[in-house]
Amino acid sequence: MNTMVLRAAALAAGALLAVAGPAAAHVSLEKAEAVPGAYMAVFNVGHGCDGKPTTRLTVLVPAAFKSVRPMPKAGWTLDIKKSGSTVQEVSWTGSLEDAHFDQFVLRGQIAPEAAGKAVPMPVIQECGSERLAWDEVAAPGQDPHALKAPAPVLRVAGVQAPDAVKAGDLTVSATWARATPGGAKVGGGYVTIRNTGTVEDRLIGGTLAKAGKLEIHDMAVKDGVMTMRPLAEGVAIAPGETVVLGPGGKHLMFMELKEGLKDGETVAGTLVFQKAGTVAVQFRVTGIGAREAPGAMPAGHKH
Repeated sequence: MNTMVLRAAALAAGALLAVAGPAAAHVSLEKAEAVPGAYMAVFNVGHGCDGKPTTRLTVLVPAAFKSVRPMPKAGWTLDIKKSGSTVQEVSWTGSLEDAHFDQFVLRGQIAPEAAGKAVPMPVIQECGSERLAWDEVAAPGQDPHALKAPAPVLRVAGVQAPDAVKAGDLTVSATWARATPGGAKVGGGYVTIRNTGTVEDRLIGGTLAKAGKLEIHDMAVKDGVMTMRPLAEGVAIAPGETVVLGPGGKHLMFMELKEGLKDGETVAGTLVFQKAGTVAVQFRVTGIGAREAPGAMPAGHKH
């Protein structure tokens, strides 16, 4: 092949890349699939605007992404727009050279009602006076790759609350736990127990596959001081009563953890009752700081 042909081929390839470049290098999510509960949205930015550096990045927060907290970046100014206590937009202003790559991070909770849906997370990328709106969403049946400026889309899996377990007159449901930070030796677990019988039963203990022992604790705040104490006699479940062990009150404590509890995993365990005996359960682990079981109604909700 002669020099002219090679040059023509190179120019043609360069033109093709120039046309395909923006679509191929759009702002994207590092993790584009998740389940309801804690989620860290990491936005990948791998290019500027026609060779110019990115000077501002704005995420338009969808309603299904709640309790959002942005991660600050060294050298960038953070701006948060709210409606009441709800975060609607998060912007970072700084400079990212066109030839460089960076990530911008939000942390929050995916609402249970988002289960089974695709949640667009539009992003506005600015390079000085130029503006790229990554906000296009594919119509049903449309190939997303055909979009010129596709919005990052989070696909939320359909998640059901942990199956209820029957043990005599007791129904045990919503068994879950919080993920633990690295090196933690204790963790928190939660459960809902309903007694449909005519006599009182009592939760007196249990086990977790990853823990040396399980204890039942009570947390309380008095005069601004939080206290926690073990409940040596366990927790009573009166006839006709539903007892919720949840964050901020009575709960399970997993002691002497052999390894950390990781968001998204399920860990086997047991609950021991005075009358119903030992019940095998599965603890579904959700994010650090979560307030409810993944895919379930908030703790304490009554129909």
